[in-house]
Amino acid sequence: MYILKKKMTKLAYIQTFGCQMNVHDSEKIVTKLLDQGYDITSDINATDLVLFNTCSIRQKAEQKFYSELGKVKLIKRKKPQLKIAVAGCIAQQEGRAFKKKRPFVDIILGTQNIDQLSGLLEKNGIAIDQKDDISALELTAERQDKVKAFVNIMFGCNNYCSYCVVPYTRGRERSRSCHSILSEIQKLGESGYKEITLLGQNVNSYKSDCSFSELLRLIHQVSGIERIRFVTSHPKDLNTELIDTMAQLHKVCNHIHLPLQSGSNRVINAMNRSYTYEQFKDKTIKLRETIPGIAITSDIIAGFPGETDFDHSQTITALKELQFDGIYAFKYSIRPQTKASTMQGHIDEDIKVQRLKEILEVQELTTGKINKRLEGIIVKVMVEGKSETNIDRWAGRTTSNKIVNFDQASMFKLTAGMFVDIKIIQGFRHSLDGEIVSP
Repeated sequence: MYILKKKMTKLAYIQTFGCQMNVHDSEKIVTKLLDQGYDITSDINATDLVLFNTCSIRQKAEQKFYSELGKVKLIKRKKPQLKIAVAGCIAQQEGRAFKKKRPFVDIILGTQNIDQLSGLLEKNGIAIDQKDDISALELTAERQDKVKAFVNIMFGCNNYCSYCVVPYTRGRERSRSCHSILSEIQKLGESGYKEITLLGQNVNSYKSDCSFSELLRLIHQVSGIERIRFVTSHPKDLNTELIDTMAQLHKVCNHIHLPLQSGSNRVINAMNRSYTYEQFKDKTIKLRETIPGIAITSDIIAGFPGETDFDHSQTITALKELQFDGIYAFKYSIRPQTKASTMQGHIDEDIKVQRLKEILEVQELTTGKINKRLEGIIVKVMVEGKSETNIDRWAGRTTSNKIVNFDQASMFKLTAGMFVDIKIIQGFRHSLDGEIVSP
């Protein structure tokens, strides 16, 4: 949540749902609002504008948004001058139909139309046109974090996984020029940022005036930037060149998020994922052989249409074999326009719930064991700020993207962006506990 920065005449409240891409889009939206004389507030009852930046990748995110929209509708009944704006993937997907069903919403802003927000604030309306010109998407962002930054390197997706709406809401794949990306990152380095995360629906299919591996090598030379992360990678595009590049560049963090989705080849094929489980497994072996200590995280979908008990058992076996550091696991939910929505054999909700429970139980044990093995080891952590679980403590991340909570050391003052050596005292399932050894 953004917080009030300085006194202005108009206030805006922003709520963001979904992925890092949406979070970064909201940072761009904030810039537009500030340019129009708004300031940002965390008080939804005191605001002049409520803007929801929405996600439609899963039904749960949609349901949460609609619940919040219902609450704001009630506020508007008492405060008719309140403007309501809906941005992001749901806005793009439903467009004019959304406005027709919900006339109390003043502004509909598509995923590729943030540059048009200023005009819509004046006259209300709808902007959902898809754009071929990538320059319209390269906007200044009002970043809330002062040491970590998201950087878009590409937009859209060409993969058309059978369960996914992204190609329909974000459009076809388009990559930014290497020069444009480097210019943005150089400015971040000069401004004191230490870590960047490169964003794209499938970053390792980046194709512009250089390859993704070449782009990483160029970013590695940027002064001030100490850590480079990227999300998300598609297994079919993870090649030996990229793995070797990650191993050779010390600024590239030893963590990769590589979505498996299922351990069953039959289901993987039905998902249109363009790899087999065996190919995926070989790539994880190559990653671990080439980059010792790399953390691999993944995504799993429970209850895809037509998934049998045997298919599910193969996913459980895969989780035990692959030993992911962590996963994001979800029940399959029907997404409009996708091929999977028309498939036969949709799974009962109770079965999906049970399968998801089993998936999470297996992974919780694996993550706990992996984190326990880190006890007694000294790791380098970038301080991010106060711990979310205890404001008297500090928190940061390892290069392998593990959260570490620790106490302030008496010998020096901690600040965000500082790198400290920390000895891990205890490994939990979702975080590590440690003590500072040296700054």
